[in-house]
Amino acid sequence: MTGKEKKISGETKFIGHIFRIELDSVELPDGKPAFREVVRHPGACCVVPLTDDREVICVRQFRYPFYTETLEIPAGKLDKGDAEDPSGCARRELKEETGASADELIFLGEYWPSPAILDEKIYMYLARGLRFGKTDFDDGEFITLDRIPLEKLTEMIMNGEIKDGKTQTAVLKTRLWLQNNL
Repeated sequence: MTGKEKKISGETKFIGHIFRIELDSVELPDGKPAFREVVRHPGACCVVPLTDDREVICVRQFRYPFYTETLEIPAGKLDKGDAEDPSGCARRELKEETGASADELIFLGEYWPSPAILDEKIYMYLARGLRFGKTDFDDGEFITLDRIPLEKLTEMIMNGEIKDGKTQTAVLKTRLWLQNNL
């Protein structure tokens, strides 16, 4: 049986700098009551910056929840939630984290990282025709950049070396987009 759940009531349990947590009382499709814990997030974007030599500009940074350094593509949250244009966010994050501007920004789709508990939507882009300038990292952001050939990055994903879901999805979609459009 599938069907929509009906929200009966809701309560905000936590408000942080980036997200909030809500506890909702719902009615299931069969009429029974249940609770839903939901993390509300303003949304984000991620960018696969692809050079003319088919290298992806990746960022290395420490990720506290896993207490390790990760290799990812540039990404960041929408500053004004739904009010910010995702492509503008993608261009801003690309510039801040890599120093690059793109002649072409290609939308690759939405990625929902954990739809059972999180309403975050990550808008994925491919950036081509890159021109490089200075980076402008956010306060508290410590990033190093790596240029990795797209084919090698794909191998790293398939070998389990890249754990970040948005990076996996956007890079693999980039490979398919290039295969189908060039």
